[in-house]
Amino acid sequence: MNSAAVARIVAAVGGLPVQLGGGIRSIDAVEEALALGVDRVILGTVALRDPALVREAAKRHPRRIVVGIDARDGRVAVEGWLEASDARVGDVARRFEDAGVAAIVYTDIARDGMLSGPNFEATAALADAIDIPVILSGGIGSEDDVLRAAQYLGRGVAGAIVGRALYTGAVDVGRTLEKLACS
Repeated sequence: MNSAAVARIVAAVGGLPVQLGGGIRSIDAVEEALALGVDRVILGTVALRDPALVREAAKRHPRRIVVGIDARDGRVAVEGWLEASDARVGDVARRFEDAGVAAIVYTDIARDGMLSGPNFEATAALADAIDIPVILSGGIGSEDDVLRAAQYLGRGVAGAIVGRALYTGAVDVGRTLEKLACS
């Protein structure tokens, strides 16, 4: 549905890796996204509902499939956060340890978009509990949050997603990268 926009984004960023997620729930949709030039595909709801699909996608495209786990209070939420499940974050993540996925994007949905700081503790606990790199998501509201996230790199946290804070100007990419380089 958004393939033309995705193709334009991929072309516009000049070789920077692009991840795409949201509503991708079939092998065909994964194939279509990768054919657009996307580096990684993020699978969320389908990871809980159809883990075999995630495994098949990771088998076909090693290190190009990411599992997105959105959660509130340690419980996984699906369908664009509209539906809560009884599944625990760590249990879902462990299902994919031997599948060849590139990473887990862990989003604390209670903090996402709030600019109040991410859930460092839950993210670090997940990274400590699994052998898959974890990408912190949800709540980064300042350059200090990004710098603090970098302190978890040695514990299996592979990166952080900054969203709304870019739009508000609370995080300046150039300045933050300079600070990271100096730390």
